[in-house]
Amino acid sequence: MTGPAGVGIGWRPEIAGFVAGLPGLRFVEVVAETVTPAGPLPDGLAELRARGVDVVPHGVRLSLGGAEPVDPARVTHLAAVAAALDAPLVSEHIAFVRAGGLEAGHLLPLPRSREAVAAVVANVRRTQAELPVPLALEPIAALFDWPDDELDEADFLTEILDATGALLLLDVANVHANARNRGDDPTALLDRLPLERIAYAHIAGGAEHGGFYHDTHTDPVPAAVLDLVRELCQRRRPPALLLERDGHYPPAAELRAELDALAAASGHPVVT
Repeated sequence: MTGPAGVGIGWRPEIAGFVAGLPGLRFVEVVAETVTPAGPLPDGLAELRARGVDVVPHGVRLSLGGAEPVDPARVTHLAAVAAALDAPLVSEHIAFVRAGGLEAGHLLPLPRSREAVAAVVANVRRTQAELPVPLALEPIAALFDWPDDELDEADFLTEILDATGALLLLDVANVHANARNRGDDPTALLDRLPLERIAYAHIAGGAEHGGFYHDTHTDPVPAAVLDLVRELCQRRRPPALLLERDGHYPPAAELRAELDALAAASGHPVVT
C-alpha cells in the first residue's frame, strides 16, 4: 500500500473544474457517501483517476463512536467505494452522528472514557474486517469536553490506534481549534500525538465566534494553522497535506494561494 503524497484538495462538485486544472495535483479526497460505487463516478473523478491522481474516500456517516454497532450497509458501501476508486486507503472520524435511531446531522465528540475507547475499537474492527484497504481515523474539533472524561485527547487517540492498528488522519486545524478552545498550547498537544501513525493531514480555515474558534472550512487558513503545519513537518517527514474547503469558495487565485502556502510550509512541490 502506498498512501497519498504531496499536496491535495478536497474534491467537491462546485470546484471540480478548478481541481481538474491543477497540473501538479497528486491526490484528492471525496466524501464517501456522495459516491455510488455501482454507477458512474461523479464528473471529474474518473478523469482524475485516469491521470493517476489518488482519490481517498472520506466517510462522515459511520458513527464509529456510537454505542450501537456500525451499520453493516454503511460499511459495505464504504468498502465498495474504496474498490471502485482503487483507493490507497479510506478515512473516517472518531465521533458519533446518531444514537437511539436519531440522526444528529453533525460530528459529535465522545466522552474520553475507557468505555468510549472500547466502543470505538469494536466499531473500527468491524469496519476494518470488510475494508479492502487500511483505515485512517480523524479526531474531530470540539467546542466542549464531557465532564466524565478519563483520558486526555492524546491518550484517548493513542489507545484507539494501538488497539486497532489504524492509521491517523491528523487534522492540523482541529489540533489548533481544540488547544485554543481549551486554553492550551497546540504544539504541546502535537508533541503528544502519535505522529508516526499519520497517513495524511487535513488543513482548513476557521473563525472565532463567541469566544470559541470554529473549524468552519469556509474561511481562509489562518497563519497560526500554517505555523502548526511547519511545526508538524519539523517533527517528522512531511506528510501528504489536504486542503479542506466546504462552501463559500473563494476565487481561484485565492484557492491557488492557499495550496501554494501549504506547499511552502511543508516543502512539497506546488500543485498549481
